[in-house]
Amino acid sequence: MQESLQVAIVQSNLVWENPIENRLNFVDKINSISEKTVDLIVLPEMFTSGFTMNAEIVAETMEGETVSLLKELAVKKQIAITGSLVIKEDNKYYNRLVFVKPDGTIQSYNKRHGFSLAGEDKVFTSGTKKLIVSYKGWSICPLICYDLRFPVWARNTNDYDVVLYVANWPKPRISAWDALLKSRAIENMSYAIGVNRVGLDAKNYEYPGHSAIYNVLGEQITSIEPNKEQIEIVTLSKTHIEKHRRHLGFLNDKDTFSLEV
Repeated sequence: MQESLQVAIVQSNLVWENPIENRLNFVDKINSISEKTVDLIVLPEMFTSGFTMNAEIVAETMEGETVSLLKELAVKKQIAITGSLVIKEDNKYYNRLVFVKPDGTIQSYNKRHGFSLAGEDKVFTSGTKKLIVSYKGWSICPLICYDLRFPVWARNTNDYDVVLYVANWPKPRISAWDALLKSRAIENMSYAIGVNRVGLDAKNYEYPGHSAIYNVLGEQITSIEPNKEQIEIVTLSKTHIEKHRRHLGFLNDKDTFSLEV
């Protein structure tokens, strides 16, 4: 078990529906991060395209260029990399998060809650299973954007250490992003990581970033600036989690429930 986990959150603009340009952008950003100081790199939601409903234009396969590139980078730098992109599989489209480990193995999570306001639920097939990634002795629960509004789906029944959200969350509702991300940390007594994009998309929606990491007490431990492309590296501590869970014991009193999917 590794006591600390060094996480790099990558707050970036995205080029609309242009996987080639976005891949080049993130290769540069990933290569700027030293493998000596980082264990995990977190990219935004749909980092190859922006939040588009034109799935057929940008969709790739799990053997496609982006996943292959992430695997190559992860192995070369010995760093885990995660983020979501549009994947086509069995004639269905998924908003799929991939978690690529330094040994080249890949785990994936399909976004559970399609953003109905934008018609995402009509284009993309919803996921039915949570993913708990075991990495360097840490348990990580990766989720995607709109999932943040549904605390039951994220409830810490698996003793995870980190809940992680990748997002394209727009400016008009950014106060909800701030409040909900902090709440997920407090109620689950885990670190909560949120990585949101910046910039304008082709529909003139503005994304202000507000990428952040909160500790188990809901204290923000990042200082990344809004509306700016930026990478911030933060150290997470196992001792911090265990100390406060042992002392406060809030998870011992959680409700039991069954979830229909």
